[in-house]
Amino acid sequence: MLQKVFNAFGLTADISKAVPFGSGLINHTWKVNSNGKIYILQRINQQVFKKPADIACNITVTAKFLQQHYPQYLFVTPERSVVQEDTFFDEEHGYFRLSPFVENSHTIDVVNEPQQAYEAAAQFGKFTKLLAGFDATKLKITLPDFHNLSLRFLQFEQALANGNAARIAKSEKLIATIVANRSIVELFEKIENNPHFKLRATHHDTKISNVLFDENDKGLCVIDLDTLMPGYFISDVGDMMRTYLSPVSEEEKELPKIEIRDDFFKAIAAGYLGQMGDELTAIEKEHFVYAGKFMIYMQAIRFITDYINNDIYYGSKYEGHNFVRASNQLMLLQKLVEKENSLQQVIKNFSSTKLAETTV
Repeated sequence: MLQKVFNAFGLTADISKAVPFGSGLINHTWKVNSNGKIYILQRINQQVFKKPADIACNITVTAKFLQQHYPQYLFVTPERSVVQEDTFFDEEHGYFRLSPFVENSHTIDVVNEPQQAYEAAAQFGKFTKLLAGFDATKLKITLPDFHNLSLRFLQFEQALANGNAARIAKSEKLIATIVANRSIVELFEKIENNPHFKLRATHHDTKISNVLFDENDKGLCVIDLDTLMPGYFISDVGDMMRTYLSPVSEEEKELPKIEIRDDFFKAIAAGYLGQMGDELTAIEKEHFVYAGKFMIYMQAIRFITDYINNDIYYGSKYEGHNFVRASNQLMLLQKLVEKENSLQQVIKNFSSTKLAETTV
């Protein structure tokens, strides 16, 4: 398989020395050394991304805009094949793309320090800010309804009507909590119709591993742009809050370990708002903490829906796995709601210099 791909991109590498790389769960990734030059090779998961050509199109139009307006910005673009295509298609194995490996760079899988959260948030904020003048509607939708909370709630209701009765009974308390927080969905629907919430070129997957760091652990740029689509800032900020704020991940079974770390929240705010400046409207800033509620709540819904539907989407490594994940996320939501007022006050009082000095 890889030999055909190497030939398509003109690589002379030994296929036996192509090594699996990274911790991503969607695409299959290898690190390749060809004549002393290192590349990242990926096979795009077409079970998730139905139209890989749309991803390539989005990266191309974004690269063109950034090269024209911000040529010094590090934007990692795929190498072209021998026949000058962005991707190579193999009938048996699907789509592949090849990108240069950024020298002296690395990624981080888990946020352990506020400084890491700050650097990542700054990179995502910078990326969004640089694309402020770009028409986001030119981007193709690579994952339809990815962050459509209204649809996720509808799918949850359909699962309650048609799903596993025994699992529904076991999930009674979790279901009640989700229903009691339906106002999060109602506010999302208002945001969609509010002109003060700007549709922007949005990454949509802001986990820490999608940022490149240099040898001094300073952020270099964002990567993995498969989910680059038109969207709202709540998607990027919310995903950072969901994955950076707690010292434990969504897989944690011991719920008392879940907490909201104030210094990590301040780091996210300092990094993101420090780059975005006045790009966010006043009303958007008022919904900064809501972004976290939005993403955490949506993920809880997706986990419990999958559990009720017998684990057909996320799968399950043990009995009740998605039940545990949903419980985890609803506990995280509770912890965030408990601190909502104090955290929002941090945003209200924000000034780039003052906040950065107190958190980084």
